[in-house]
Amino acid sequence: MTVPAFEVEYAYRGCEQITRHEAANFFYGIRLLPQPKRHAMSAAYAFARRVDDIGDGDLGVDEKLAGLDAMRDNLATVPLGGTLGDPITTALAHAHARYDLPLDALGLLIDGVELDVRDTSYETFDELVTYCRAVAGSVGRLCLAIFNGGAARDAQAVQLADDLGVAMQLTNILRDVREDHARGRVYLPAEDLRRFGCEDLPDVSNEQAVPLIVFEAARAREWFDRGLGLVAVLDSRSASCVLAMTGIYRGILERIERRPETILSRRISLPAWEKAWVAARSVAAVRA
Repeated sequence: MTVPAFEVEYAYRGCEQITRHEAANFFYGIRLLPQPKRHAMSAAYAFARRVDDIGDGDLGVDEKLAGLDAMRDNLATVPLGGTLGDPITTALAHAHARYDLPLDALGLLIDGVELDVRDTSYETFDELVTYCRAVAGSVGRLCLAIFNGGAARDAQAVQLADDLGVAMQLTNILRDVREDHARGRVYLPAEDLRRFGCEDLPDVSNEQAVPLIVFEAARAREWFDRGLGLVAVLDSRSASCVLAMTGIYRGILERIERRPETILSRRISLPAWEKAWVAARSVAAVRA
C-alpha cells in the first residue's frame, strides 16, 4: 500500500506530539537526532505507548487481553503499509521501510504487557530480567536499528542496547514501587523480598526497606555500567541521544541511592531544567 507523502508527514507529526506529551524523559533524548530518525523513534514510541495504555487502563482483564490481540493484528499490518486510517501504524510502516525495524521486538513488548495484565509476579531476578528484556530491552533494539540506519547485525551492540533497556526498566520498577502496589503489581523478585523481610513492601518501615532498595539499585547501576558501552559504537548524535535518555534515568537512580526510603512515600523525578541540562551535557560529552 502506497501512502501519500502528506499523510505520512501528518502521521509522524501526530506520533511526535504523543511522544512530547507522554514521554518527557524519552523526548529529551530523541530531539537530539536528525528529523528522519526522530520521526522513526516517535512512531515506535507512539505504538509502544498505545500498548502500555491498554495494560494500564481501567478495562477488565478480558477486554485488555482482547485489546492486546488487536495490537498484534495492527503490528502485522506494518510491513504492508499499516492499518488504514491509523496514523501510528502508518508512521511505523514508513519507519520500518526506511530502517528495517525489528518488529518482533514490538511483539515482545505486547507479550510483556500481557504479563502485567495477568498480574504476573517474579520469583527470581532472572525471571524479572526476562520481563525487562521484553518491555524495555525490545525498545533498545528498535532504537539501535534507527541509530544504525537499519537492522543491527552486530550481536554485541544488540546486547548492549538490550542491557540499557533492562537498566532503565529496573530503575522504573524501583521508582514506581508505591504506584505499582496500588495497581496490585509486584515486580521485585519474591526471593529478594523474603531475604530482606519486605514481603509487604511498600508498607514496611524504612529500616526494613532501605537494605533491599540499596541492593536492587546496585543491580540497576551494574546494568547501566555495562550497557553504556554502546555509546562507543554509535555516531555522535545517536550517542548524545543515548547519553541524554540514560542520564535522566541515572539521575533518578542516584536520587534513589541517596535517599532509598523516599520511594516508599513518593515518586522520584527530575525537574525539567535538570533534564534539559542532562541533554546539553550529553552533547558536550560526545563532542569532547
